[in-house]
Amino acid sequence: MKKEKIILIGSGLSGPLMANYLARKGYNIKIYERRPDMRKVSQSAGRSINLALSSRGIYSLKEVGVYKEIQPFMIPMKGRMIHDLNGSMHLQPYGQRKHETIFSVSRAKLNKELMNSAEKTGKISIKFEQELKQVDLINNKLTFNDLDVPFDTVIGCDGSSSVLRQEIVNRSKSNYLKKPLNHGYKELTISASKSNNYSMEPNALHIWPRSNFMMIALPNIDKTFTCTLFLPMKGPVSFSSINTNKDITELFKSFFPDVIKLMPKLIEDFQNNPTGNLSTVYCEPWNYKGKACIIGDAAHAIVPFFGQGMNASFQDCSFLNELIHTFKGDWGKAFDEFSNTHVKNGHAIADMAIENYIEMRDLVNDPIYIERRNLEFELEKEFPERFIPRYSMVSFHKIPYSEVYQRGRIQMDLMNKFQKGLISKIQLNESIINQLEPLI
Repeated sequence: MKKEKIILIGSGLSGPLMANYLARKGYNIKIYERRPDMRKVSQSAGRSINLALSSRGIYSLKEVGVYKEIQPFMIPMKGRMIHDLNGSMHLQPYGQRKHETIFSVSRAKLNKELMNSAEKTGKISIKFEQELKQVDLINNKLTFNDLDVPFDTVIGCDGSSSVLRQEIVNRSKSNYLKKPLNHGYKELTISASKSNNYSMEPNALHIWPRSNFMMIALPNIDKTFTCTLFLPMKGPVSFSSINTNKDITELFKSFFPDVIKLMPKLIEDFQNNPTGNLSTVYCEPWNYKGKACIIGDAAHAIVPFFGQGMNASFQDCSFLNELIHTFKGDWGKAFDEFSNTHVKNGHAIADMAIENYIEMRDLVNDPIYIERRNLEFELEKEFPERFIPRYSMVSFHKIPYSEVYQRGRIQMDLMNKFQKGLISKIQLNESIINQLEPLI
């Protein structure tokens, strides 16, 4: 095999995973990362928005042989635990089958394990504190700090603010849009109980839906919960309207009274933790000839409300790996095919993630939504080969996101017609058979 100079940008989650795939094919890879080594330096960013690991991500981890190392840190979440304003709670299961579970996993632990696994191959080296400053796709040169590095092939795993993506956009006249949500997030913590146990049900994703905003909480191995408060950036109840300790206290007394006693560091966390912005990145194409390609958030940064950011990125790695195999190392053909066939999937999960925010913050307690959710489960039992709820298609299957999106719209339209009395149950069943091709 030719000694190609293969460079990956970013040692977050998708970078070391992609490197693992390539190393298994015999390639030697160098990864350049702008941050210090998180295994040696404590980084608070390592706990930002807990990760929800589901089937697509698990499949990729199994492919590179890392899954067994991750399993001890995975906490199963069987459904959404809804916290009403009056303090009552009820569980909405994610699926109907025992295996239809998503998992809370520590971003930091997962990241460290992926980097360890990459280095153990003997074919991957990671260079830290090397920020990519400039990309020259004509002369195949990358500039890190003051270091010039030549390359044959470069893959950008450098997140939503990708420097490589910007150069691809400039060179290929790409379609590019970064769409802000105008809602932000802040990370908070629910402490372990006095007996060092979980203070809430650990096997659930907790949601406090409040119409225009919400809070979620995911369990950690240390018996705490990482909470993420999502608010508009501006408005009557927003991050811009909450400035003082009194404002923080009043917000939680008004909208999240049941958790105040579980958050002894509420004021400290709120005042000290940064407010993050949420945006969606739409970009096409994802490559420049056979020289450069972007994956993960660099190609399709999405908002976190479907729990698919990491899973979609891991699926990118698996899909690109298959194409490199199919085209026998012809990077140009592999990259072209990756972009041509996979962009639509990136756009689809981006749109579904935004739609799921509305569902989580506003609809989960709506009687029509609950009725429709029960109907989904009923239809799945009646037509298991044809009808799968959209959430299940995304989280528990590998059906392409674009197909999920299309089938989901057909299913939603049929259920809406039935709920409004426009079609009978017999007509609903006939339409499912006629309009939905078998999946499994």
